[in-house]
Amino acid sequence: MLKEQAKLIHRFSMLLDLFLIFAAFFVAYEIRDQFDQGLRDVRFYLWSLFVIIPLWYYLLLRWDLFASIRRLTIFDLLTRLFNVHLTGGFVIASIIYFVDRDRYSRGFLLSFIVCAFILLLAEKVILRFALGVARSRGYNTRNLIIVGTREKATRFLKLLKAHSDWGLKVIGFVRVSDAPLGEDFSDQNILGKVADLVEICKAYPVDEVIFCIPKDYVVDVEEYLQQLEELGVSVRIVLDIFDLTFYRKEVSFFHNDIPILTFHAKAFDAQQLLVKRVVDILGAFVGLLVTAFLLPFVILAIKIDSPGAIFFGQKRVGQSGRVFRCWKFRSMYIDAEQRKADLMAENEVSGAMFKMANDPRVTTVGRFLRKASLDELPQFWNVLVGEMSLVGTRPPTPEEVSDYDNWQHRRISITPGITGLWQVSGRNEIKDFDKVVDLDLSYIDNWSLWLDIKILLKTIYVVFSRKGSF
Repeated sequence: MLKEQAKLIHRFSMLLDLFLIFAAFFVAYEIRDQFDQGLRDVRFYLWSLFVIIPLWYYLLLRWDLFASIRRLTIFDLLTRLFNVHLTGGFVIASIIYFVDRDRYSRGFLLSFIVCAFILLLAEKVILRFALGVARSRGYNTRNLIIVGTREKATRFLKLLKAHSDWGLKVIGFVRVSDAPLGEDFSDQNILGKVADLVEICKAYPVDEVIFCIPKDYVVDVEEYLQQLEELGVSVRIVLDIFDLTFYRKEVSFFHNDIPILTFHAKAFDAQQLLVKRVVDILGAFVGLLVTAFLLPFVILAIKIDSPGAIFFGQKRVGQSGRVFRCWKFRSMYIDAEQRKADLMAENEVSGAMFKMANDPRVTTVGRFLRKASLDELPQFWNVLVGEMSLVGTRPPTPEEVSDYDNWQHRRISITPGITGLWQVSGRNEIKDFDKVVDLDLSYIDNWSLWLDIKILLKTIYVVFSRKGSF
């Protein structure tokens, strides 16, 4: 019965979401029509609904917003809906650019995205609150039995108590050994031993059995899985394998067949990477347009100042050790690489990194280009082809990576960026390479779309204030 109720709620939520997207389209039109008397009749914009509805359906499905939201916080809902509308906005804006660029109202499109975001957020928050109230009064709840009485079971129980609005009720525990019970279980209902699990499930109204078995105990879980399946009882297994702080853990099925527990060395997931890549592509197009505008002036200045090529391509190390050619406007004399060995004693940064405030290899024009950060404009091409990102870690040279300690290698586990946390944190004042790595690892461990936006805004400030450049 509970499964049927859950399916009904999910279908209702899905239909309501799609209706609100449809309604947001016309609400946005009416709002925009009050401020833009030149807005065309709504019929001229209806074609975009045939793109918006399936696109938003896919994105809401992609971010698991059609599934149960009982375990999502308000911040989780806000973040996921923001990602949905940011991605959807970029995609539909790109389509409009090619289909109806000159006549489709940009103000109307922006109004729709804002209206859809507000309506869906309000709906999710209200639905979550209403279901939470219903569960607190005994409706739409699930009864659990926890197998295990050790640390994992204790942590699981505390989590459930802290989120009573989830509607998950523990009716008792099943012991897996004769070891004395801890203090946390003195007042808990011990229903019996694991050998009696099937009979216990017959005697109580059980929806799910949660196995919280320590890794130093051996229990034939597969035997119980088969018997509990016959009873129609769902089973979950809390993995007690490794407690590694910095890894992001993910349980999945390889080819929908083999269960795999994955430990990710970075905080990004596939959905976040999709949003980040969309932002990178759009940002790269804008950056390349600026580069194309400034290109004749930069070419002329470089050619007048010193002989040599306009562009300088240097081998750099990208994600997971992939080597690529990072492009810049040439800011040094053509023999700069050969002269580097003679200047190593003048290195102002300790560790696997070379920086000099008054590097004699830098040309007069190159010094201006570096101060204004114009020398890095060609890197927007690296971003467009996916070798770099707008925001990331600094791409090192292969020689620098060869001198890394093991812990420093994690900074190249993601796509490097044109700018990053180090660049906006007073890079010319940081003289210790370990601090550079600490900033890079902090970015990796705490990444969010909002963090990228803040770094981009700080980068703009740093560039125009001409702070932080060597």
